[in-house]
Amino acid sequence: MNPIPTIIDSDAGIDDAIAIMLAAKLPQLKLVGVTSVAGNVGVDKTTHNCLRVLEFTGMDVPVYRGSAGPMFRQRVDAAFVHGADGLGGMDLPCHTHEVEGIKAWDYIYSEAVRWNGELQLIAIGPLTNLGMAFVKYPGLPKLLKRIVIMGGSASEGNDTPAAEFNIWADPEAADIVFCSGVPVHMCGLDVTMQAHLTPEEIDEIGKIGNPQSKFFRDVVQGILNFLSQFNFPGMHMHDPVAVLYAADDSMFEASTVGVRVETKGALTLGRTVTDLYSDAQWEKNAFIVTKIDRDAFVKKVFELMSKY
Repeated sequence: MNPIPTIIDSDAGIDDAIAIMLAAKLPQLKLVGVTSVAGNVGVDKTTHNCLRVLEFTGMDVPVYRGSAGPMFRQRVDAAFVHGADGLGGMDLPCHTHEVEGIKAWDYIYSEAVRWNGELQLIAIGPLTNLGMAFVKYPGLPKLLKRIVIMGGSASEGNDTPAAEFNIWADPEAADIVFCSGVPVHMCGLDVTMQAHLTPEEIDEIGKIGNPQSKFFRDVVQGILNFLSQFNFPGMHMHDPVAVLYAADDSMFEASTVGVRVETKGALTLGRTVTDLYSDAQWEKNAFIVTKIDRDAFVKKVFELMSKY
Protein backbone atom coordinates (compact mmCIF):
# COMPACT_ATOMS: atom_id res chain seq x y z
CA MET A 1 0.00 0.00 0.00
CA ASN A 2 1.35 3.42 -0.95
CA PRO A 3 1.63 6.00 1.85
CA ILE A 4 -1.27 8.45 2.02
CA PRO A 5 -0.28 12.04 1.19
CA THR A 6 -1.16 13.95 4.34
CA ILE A 7 -1.20 17.47 5.72
CA ILE A 8 -1.30 17.96 9.49
CA ASP A 9 -3.11 21.13 10.56
CA SER A 10 -2.00 21.91 14.11
CA ASP A 11 -2.24 24.39 16.96
CA ALA A 12 1.04 22.90 18.14
CA GLY A 13 0.70 22.34 21.84
CA ILE A 14 2.05 19.45 23.87
CA ASP A 15 -0.04 16.56 22.54
CA ASP A 16 0.27 18.02 19.03
CA ALA A 17 4.05 17.71 19.38
CA ILE A 18 3.70 14.07 20.35
CA ALA A 19 1.31 13.47 17.45
CA ILE A 20 3.80 14.94 14.98
CA MET A 21 6.62 12.81 16.44
CA LEU A 22 4.50 9.69 15.98
CA ALA A 23 3.45 10.69 12.46
CA ALA A 24 7.11 10.93 11.46
CA LYS A 25 7.54 7.20 12.08
CA LEU A 26 4.29 5.95 10.54
CA PRO A 27 5.01 4.36 7.13
CA GLN A 28 1.34 4.65 6.13
CA LEU A 29 1.58 8.45 6.05
CA LYS A 30 3.45 10.62 3.57
CA LEU A 31 3.61 13.93 5.41
CA VAL A 32 3.79 16.58 2.69
CA GLY A 33 3.29 19.64 4.86
CA VAL A 34 2.16 21.10 8.17
CA THR A 35 -0.11 24.10 8.61
CA SER A 36 -0.32 26.12 11.81
CA VAL A 37 -3.36 27.68 13.42
CA ALA A 38 -4.09 29.63 16.58
CA GLY A 39 -5.56 27.49 19.32
CA ASN A 40 -3.63 26.25 22.33
CA VAL A 41 -1.54 29.42 21.98
CA GLY A 42 -1.26 32.18 19.38
CA VAL A 43 -0.32 31.46 15.79
CA ASP A 44 3.19 32.94 16.08
CA LYS A 45 3.96 30.37 18.76
CA THR A 46 2.16 27.45 17.11
CA THR A 47 4.01 28.12 13.86
CA HIS A 48 7.34 28.22 15.70
CA ASN A 49 6.43 25.04 17.59
CA CYS A 50 5.61 23.18 14.37
CA LEU A 51 9.02 24.15 13.02
CA ARG A 52 10.79 23.16 16.23
CA VAL A 53 9.13 19.76 16.52
CA LEU A 54 9.63 18.88 12.86
CA GLU A 55 13.31 19.77 13.08
CA PHE A 56 13.57 17.69 16.26
CA THR A 57 12.16 14.67 14.44
CA GLY A 58 14.56 15.10 11.53
CA MET A 59 11.76 15.66 8.99
CA ASP A 60 12.25 18.13 6.16
CA VAL A 61 8.61 19.19 5.84
CA PRO A 62 7.41 22.73 4.97
CA VAL A 63 5.31 24.72 7.44
CA TYR A 64 2.67 27.23 6.34
CA ARG A 65 1.20 29.81 8.70
CA GLY A 66 -2.55 29.81 9.09
CA SER A 67 -5.16 31.88 10.85
CA ALA A 68 -4.42 34.04 13.88
CA GLY A 69 -7.96 33.58 15.20
CA PRO A 70 -11.43 32.17 14.54
CA MET A 71 -13.43 33.11 11.46
CA PHE A 72 -16.00 35.24 13.34
CA ARG A 73 -15.14 35.25 17.04
CA GLN A 74 -12.57 36.41 19.54
CA ARG A 75 -9.65 34.06 20.02
CA VAL A 76 -9.46 31.80 23.07
CA ASP A 77 -6.50 29.67 24.09
CA ALA A 78 -5.34 26.92 26.44
CA ALA A 79 -2.03 28.37 27.57
CA PHE A 80 -2.99 27.58 31.16
CA VAL A 81 -2.65 23.90 30.20
CA HIS A 82 0.12 23.94 27.57
CA GLY A 83 2.24 26.77 28.98
CA ALA A 84 2.80 30.26 27.63
CA ASP A 85 4.89 28.94 24.71
CA GLY A 86 2.61 25.96 24.03
CA LEU A 87 5.30 23.39 24.81
CA GLY A 88 5.47 23.66 28.56
CA GLY A 89 8.63 25.75 28.46
CA MET A 90 10.67 23.01 26.75
CA ASP A 91 13.64 24.43 24.87
CA LEU A 92 13.89 22.97 21.37
CA PRO A 93 16.25 24.57 18.84
CA CYS A 94 14.89 25.93 15.57
CA HIS A 95 16.95 26.72 12.50
CA THR A 96 14.20 26.46 9.88
CA HIS A 97 11.57 28.94 8.74
CA GLU A 98 7.96 28.88 7.63
CA VAL A 99 7.14 29.23 3.95
CA GLU A 100 6.53 32.92 3.36
CA GLY A 101 3.82 34.38 1.14
CA ILE A 102 1.47 31.36 1.08
CA LYS A 103 -1.30 31.03 3.62
CA ALA A 104 -2.30 27.67 5.04
CA TRP A 105 -5.65 27.53 3.19
CA ASP A 106 -4.01 28.33 -0.15
CA TYR A 107 -1.41 25.64 0.45
CA ILE A 108 -4.12 23.10 1.34
CA TYR A 109 -5.90 23.82 -1.93
CA SER A 110 -2.73 23.63 -4.02
CA GLU A 111 -1.83 20.25 -2.52
CA ALA A 112 -5.39 19.01 -3.03
CA VAL A 113 -5.08 19.91 -6.72
CA ARG A 114 -1.69 18.25 -6.89
CA TRP A 115 -2.89 14.98 -5.36
CA ASN A 116 -6.31 15.06 -7.08
CA GLY A 117 -8.46 13.21 -4.59
CA GLU A 118 -5.75 11.38 -2.66
CA LEU A 119 -4.89 14.03 -0.05
CA GLN A 120 -5.83 13.42 3.58
CA LEU A 121 -6.05 16.20 6.15
CA ILE A 122 -5.42 15.54 9.83
CA ALA A 123 -6.70 18.51 11.83
CA ILE A 124 -5.64 18.52 15.48
CA GLY A 125 -6.54 22.09 16.37
CA PRO A 126 -9.42 24.51 15.72
CA LEU A 127 -10.73 24.09 12.16
CA THR A 128 -10.28 27.70 11.05
CA ASN A 129 -7.81 26.99 8.23
CA LEU A 130 -10.07 24.31 6.77
CA GLY A 131 -13.12 26.53 7.05
CA MET A 132 -11.27 29.31 5.22
CA ALA A 133 -10.15 26.89 2.52
CA PHE A 134 -13.69 25.65 1.86
CA VAL A 135 -15.09 29.18 1.69
CA LYS A 136 -12.37 30.40 -0.66
CA TYR A 137 -12.26 27.31 -2.89
CA PRO A 138 -15.75 25.84 -3.53
CA GLY A 139 -14.24 23.04 -5.61
CA LEU A 140 -11.98 21.83 -2.81
CA PRO A 141 -14.28 19.10 -1.42
CA LYS A 142 -14.07 17.08 -4.63
CA LEU A 143 -10.27 17.09 -4.39
CA LEU A 144 -9.89 15.64 -0.88
CA LYS A 145 -9.85 12.01 0.21
CA ARG A 146 -11.00 12.58 3.80
CA ILE A 147 -10.52 14.70 6.91
CA VAL A 148 -9.55 13.18 10.25
CA ILE A 149 -10.03 15.52 13.18
CA MET A 150 -9.33 15.54 16.88
CA GLY A 151 -12.34 17.37 18.15
CA GLY A 152 -15.89 17.16 19.34
CA SER A 153 -17.81 14.51 21.20
CA ALA A 154 -21.17 12.80 21.18
CA SER A 155 -21.29 12.61 24.95
CA GLU A 156 -19.32 15.25 26.86
CA GLY A 157 -17.22 18.39 26.77
CA ASN A 158 -13.93 19.48 28.26
CA ASP A 159 -13.81 23.23 27.76
CA THR A 160 -17.48 23.59 28.65
CA PRO A 161 -19.89 20.88 29.80
CA ALA A 162 -21.17 20.72 26.21
CA ALA A 163 -18.14 21.36 24.01
CA GLU A 164 -14.62 20.15 23.29
CA PHE A 165 -11.97 22.88 22.93
CA ASN A 166 -11.02 22.54 19.24
CA ILE A 167 -14.64 22.83 18.13
CA TRP A 168 -15.62 25.43 20.74
CA ALA A 169 -12.70 27.66 19.68
CA ASP A 170 -14.19 28.11 16.19
CA PRO A 171 -17.63 26.50 15.90
CA GLU A 172 -18.54 28.20 12.61
CA ALA A 173 -15.44 26.82 10.90
CA ALA A 174 -16.17 23.38 12.33
CA ASP A 175 -19.72 23.41 10.97
CA ILE A 176 -18.41 24.43 7.53
CA VAL A 177 -16.09 21.42 7.62
CA PHE A 178 -18.83 18.98 8.59
CA CYS A 179 -21.10 20.38 5.88
CA SER A 180 -18.39 20.39 3.19
CA GLY A 181 -19.24 17.03 1.67
CA VAL A 182 -15.82 15.58 2.52
CA PRO A 183 -15.97 12.49 4.78
CA VAL A 184 -15.04 13.67 8.28
CA HIS A 185 -13.68 11.12 10.76
CA MET A 186 -14.16 12.55 14.23
CA CYS A 187 -11.78 11.36 16.94
CA GLY A 188 -13.45 13.19 19.79
CA LEU A 189 -13.48 12.88 23.54
CA ASP A 190 -15.55 9.68 23.25
CA VAL A 191 -12.38 7.86 22.18
CA THR A 192 -9.49 10.10 23.23
CA MET A 193 -10.50 9.97 26.90
CA GLN A 194 -9.94 6.20 26.67
CA ALA A 195 -6.45 6.66 25.24
CA HIS A 196 -4.47 7.66 28.29
CA LEU A 197 -0.92 6.93 29.31
CA THR A 198 -0.23 6.52 33.00
CA PRO A 199 2.68 8.36 34.65
CA GLU A 200 4.45 5.01 34.91
CA GLU A 201 4.04 4.33 31.19
CA ILE A 202 5.28 7.80 30.36
CA ASP A 203 8.36 7.22 32.52
CA GLU A 204 8.99 3.98 30.62
CA ILE A 205 8.84 5.87 27.32
CA GLY A 206 11.49 8.22 28.68
CA LYS A 207 13.67 5.24 29.51
CA ILE A 208 13.81 4.27 25.82
CA GLY A 209 16.66 6.70 25.97
CA ASN A 210 16.64 8.63 22.69
CA PRO A 211 16.23 12.43 22.81
CA GLN A 212 12.70 12.26 21.41
CA SER A 213 11.47 9.77 24.03
CA LYS A 214 13.02 11.87 26.81
CA PHE A 215 11.28 14.94 25.39
CA PHE A 216 8.00 12.99 25.33
CA ARG A 217 8.38 12.22 29.04
CA ASP A 218 9.49 15.70 30.05
CA VAL A 219 7.07 17.82 28.00
CA VAL A 220 3.96 16.23 29.54
CA GLN A 221 4.90 16.74 33.19
CA GLY A 222 3.06 20.05 33.51
CA ILE A 223 -0.12 18.57 32.06
CA LEU A 224 0.15 15.53 34.33
CA ASN A 225 0.35 17.88 37.29
CA PHE A 226 -2.64 19.88 36.00
CA LEU A 227 -4.73 16.74 35.44
CA SER A 228 -3.96 15.27 38.85
CA GLN A 229 -6.57 17.57 40.41
CA PHE A 230 -9.28 15.76 38.40
CA ASN A 231 -8.20 12.25 39.48
CA PHE A 232 -7.56 11.11 35.91
CA PRO A 233 -5.41 7.97 35.56
CA GLY A 234 -2.83 9.77 33.42
CA MET A 235 -2.61 12.00 30.35
CA HIS A 236 -5.13 11.60 27.55
CA MET A 237 -3.34 11.42 24.21
CA HIS A 238 -5.97 13.39 22.29
CA ASP A 239 -4.05 14.40 19.15
CA PRO A 240 -1.98 11.20 18.83
CA VAL A 241 -5.26 9.26 18.59
CA ALA A 242 -6.23 11.13 15.41
CA VAL A 243 -2.81 10.51 13.83
CA LEU A 244 -2.81 6.80 14.62
CA TYR A 245 -6.39 6.44 13.38
CA ALA A 246 -5.48 8.19 10.12
CA ALA A 247 -2.67 5.68 9.58
CA ASP A 248 -4.39 2.47 10.70
CA ASP A 249 -7.92 2.22 12.06
CA SER A 250 -7.64 -1.45 13.05
CA MET A 251 -7.46 -0.72 16.79
CA PHE A 252 -10.56 1.49 16.70
CA GLU A 253 -14.34 1.19 16.40
CA ALA A 254 -16.36 3.84 14.55
CA SER A 255 -19.97 4.51 13.56
CA THR A 256 -21.43 6.41 10.62
CA VAL A 257 -23.34 9.45 11.87
CA GLY A 258 -24.76 12.82 11.02
CA VAL A 259 -23.00 15.74 12.72
CA ARG A 260 -23.71 19.46 12.94
CA VAL A 261 -22.11 22.04 15.21
CA GLU A 262 -24.08 24.34 17.49
CA THR A 263 -23.11 27.93 16.69
CA LYS A 264 -25.84 29.90 18.49
CA GLY A 265 -26.60 28.20 21.80
CA ALA A 266 -25.85 30.10 25.00
CA LEU A 267 -25.10 26.93 26.96
CA THR A 268 -24.21 24.59 24.11
CA LEU A 269 -21.97 26.66 21.82
CA GLY A 270 -19.50 24.38 20.06
CA ARG A 271 -21.42 21.20 20.74
CA THR A 272 -21.03 18.54 18.03
CA VAL A 273 -24.65 17.42 17.79
CA THR A 274 -24.85 13.88 16.45
CA ASP A 275 -27.55 11.30 15.83
CA LEU A 276 -25.43 8.55 17.39
CA TYR A 277 -27.69 8.15 20.42
CA SER A 278 -30.99 9.33 18.92
CA ASP A 279 -33.66 8.18 16.49
CA ALA A 280 -32.94 11.04 14.09
CA GLN A 281 -32.14 9.96 10.55
CA TRP A 282 -29.77 12.70 9.48
CA GLU A 283 -27.67 12.71 6.38
CA LYS A 284 -24.59 10.68 7.30
CA ASN A 285 -21.75 13.12 6.80
CA ALA A 286 -19.21 11.75 9.27
CA PHE A 287 -17.74 8.86 11.16
CA ILE A 288 -17.42 9.09 14.91
CA VAL A 289 -14.70 7.00 16.52
CA THR A 290 -16.00 5.63 19.80
CA LYS A 291 -13.65 2.89 21.02
CA ILE A 292 -9.96 2.11 21.08
CA ASP A 293 -7.93 -0.92 22.10
CA ARG A 294 -5.88 0.89 24.73
CA ASP A 295 -3.33 -1.90 25.09
CA ALA A 296 -2.70 -1.87 21.33
CA PHE A 297 -2.50 1.94 21.40
CA VAL A 298 0.11 1.97 24.17
CA LYS A 299 2.11 -0.73 22.41
CA LYS A 300 2.09 1.26 19.15
CA VAL A 301 3.25 4.45 20.89
CA PHE A 302 6.18 2.57 22.45
CA GLU A 303 6.99 0.98 19.09
CA LEU A 304 7.05 4.29 17.24
CA MET A 305 9.08 6.14 19.86
CA SER A 306 11.60 3.30 19.82
CA LYS A 307 12.25 4.03 16.13
CA TYR A 308 14.12 7.24 16.95
